[in-house]
Amino acid sequence: MWAAAPGEDWPALLAAAAAHTLAAGRGSVLCLPDHRDVTRVDAALTALLGPDHHVTLHAEPGPARRYRDFLAVARGARRIVVGTRSAAFAPVRDLGLVVIWDDGDELHAEPRAPYPHIREVLALRSEGEGAAYLLGSFGRSVEAHQLLSSGWAHEIALPREAVRARVLVGVSGASEHALRRDRFAGTARIPKEAQEAVRWGLEQGPVLVQTPRVGYVLRLACERCREPARCSACTGPLSLSGPSEPPRCRWCATPAPEWSCPECGARGLRAPVLGDARTADELGRMFPQVPVLTSSGDRIRDRVDPTARIVVATPGAEPVADGGFAVVVLLDAWLALAGDRLRTAEEAVRRWSNAVGLVRPGGRALAVGDPGHPALQALVRWDQEGFAAREAAERREARLPPAARIATLTGRPGAVDDLVTLLELPSSAEVLGPLPPDAARPGAEDTEVHRMLLRVPRGDGEALGSAIQEAQRLRSARRLDPVRVQVDPAQI
Repeated sequence: MWAAAPGEDWPALLAAAAAHTLAAGRGSVLCLPDHRDVTRVDAALTALLGPDHHVTLHAEPGPARRYRDFLAVARGARRIVVGTRSAAFAPVRDLGLVVIWDDGDELHAEPRAPYPHIREVLALRSEGEGAAYLLGSFGRSVEAHQLLSSGWAHEIALPREAVRARVLVGVSGASEHALRRDRFAGTARIPKEAQEAVRWGLEQGPVLVQTPRVGYVLRLACERCREPARCSACTGPLSLSGPSEPPRCRWCATPAPEWSCPECGARGLRAPVLGDARTADELGRMFPQVPVLTSSGDRIRDRVDPTARIVVATPGAEPVADGGFAVVVLLDAWLALAGDRLRTAEEAVRRWSNAVGLVRPGGRALAVGDPGHPALQALVRWDQEGFAAREAAERREARLPPAARIATLTGRPGAVDDLVTLLELPSSAEVLGPLPPDAARPGAEDTEVHRMLLRVPRGDGEALGSAIQEAQRLRSARRLDPVRVQVDPAQI
């Protein structure tokens, strides 16, 4: 488990690991979340080894080149494979190294049956083919912590003193110190400390500002009573698409230029949730002489030059600055932590860590949020391992993965019940449900779809999988209604 430090050139280090493996006469598979990461590692390998020692397997080049590269790997002409999750199955000869970068990224989880996660696929290949296994990231997933705490893997990390010398991470929020300096620190979206950090960073080079939402003003509320602003035609949420545009419904696009609150009659609106476009406008007014760029949605920038500029980006769309960013500011930390999903806090720490990882050595990072939140405290200490251990302990108490194995059965009530009756479950198994469909999911209007949860201790996971496989085989032979089965899904 490689705990990458801020400012480390991880594509060059992964390329060096693959080059050493090739020099020993063995092959490598490097799996990355998306094509932007593939491009970076591709460039690093080309610079180190030349153009004729590796192939890239992902969707961008098209089927013809993809198949040509696949044949080159299968015939042994190429020994290094770089790609997205499908590259994990590449038939590399004499495999000596498998690598996964940022395993917490949801792009590593295959959304189609049988829903494998590339972290587990590469672990199985490592065991089966006698290859080294390297998991690298700026953050730390709970599953990676499980591999580490079980003794299957060990950690590679810089000493704490070296990490502290690379970056200074702080939090600006409603602390006593912040309120003494600025009495609006608890309510300001871009408090004085964040403005000072941006100003200091612009004297050194480019500055990155991460905001969790795309758009201009994504949600509106009554200025007086804080009641959410709703469309009079369909009750959908109102939003703004630009500084001169009237409020418009996000569901039916009906404009509402003369909106008034049905609760208190006020006509004023406030914006509790802002997007990257509005953030760029605010920063442009604060620093009128500085170029402000955005990177989000379908307008993602890959790189920016080292001149002084402000880059506003959403998580995952941050460009790489030549030489690194001087300062990284993380806005709206409360919004990243506001979800009720199993991995909300873990995902927030991962995205913040990836952004701070773009800081140049000696740079600074500042998060705007509650200084007392454990996730922000972990970021300040750069203690992703400790935060993952805390999350793992909480899941162990709640008997959630990876401490336990959970299988979800989704289908029509009769089909789900039939599958459960055919299962020869271990004595430790718990049957939870049936549960109604999640209203937030597509197809939730089908009230005939239900879910059942099966939970066993981690040691009985193999028995649970074998029982489900045998029951599904019998139901398939009888051509009964299908039931979707997922083991340890990312979200429950």
